[in-house]
Amino acid sequence: MTQISITAKDRVFVLTGAGISAESGLPTFRAEDGLWAGHSVEEVCTPEAWRRNPEAVWQFYSERRAAGEKAMPNPAHIALAELEAKLGNRFFLCTQNVDDLHERAGSERLVHMHGELAKARCERECGRSPVEDRTIYRSLSEVGHCFCGGRLRPHIVFFGEIPLEMELIQEEIGKATLMLVVGTSGSVYPAANFVHWARMAGARTVYVGPEPPLNASAFTHVVEGKAGVVLPGLFQVE
Repeated sequence: MTQISITAKDRVFVLTGAGISAESGLPTFRAEDGLWAGHSVEEVCTPEAWRRNPEAVWQFYSERRAAGEKAMPNPAHIALAELEAKLGNRFFLCTQNVDDLHERAGSERLVHMHGELAKARCERECGRSPVEDRTIYRSLSEVGHCFCGGRLRPHIVFFGEIPLEMELIQEEIGKATLMLVVGTSGSVYPAANFVHWARMAGARTVYVGPEPPLNASAFTHVVEGKAGVVLPGLFQVE
């Protein structure tokens, strides 16, 4: 079995995508039919969809909340939390996923570049911080409003919006000596560029997933297999 060594001088940057959550039973955004739970992206995950039909958007993300509550962290989530416990501040996790499975597994040094399912924020972007919100909404009338009067929207980065925490993410990639990418297709930008940025900075790059990603040529190691099987024994921390 492949093993990757991590020395006392290494700093590890981890990027996770939909594949790691799929192993916990959560559907990936773009299935083979181009839909997510029967909806097109244009219906539920664009600024235009929100302006056109906020109730439909909230209904969709309420369904995702309900599914997320039932899902449990899998061995891959737990392996990453255990790696963080060993490395401390030499570990940083960026996830494209909006679920909280990493947190529930014990991860602490992480950012959600595409937002968080269990939070809501003002539609007017008035500067108020996102608030925790796990409500399963049955109608738009149940959705609260910000102090400024704007309706609360899901704290999700819709298609066409800028991902969150990009300055911090770029800073951490620049410091990393090892990048691990787990369960992402290599087709969604800017995340698909992260491996190229890491290589330019001189880092080793490792991909774990059931099949090679579209940007496989940028990795120094491609380890095929389910993350829940591969990750628990992948790293040797020296």
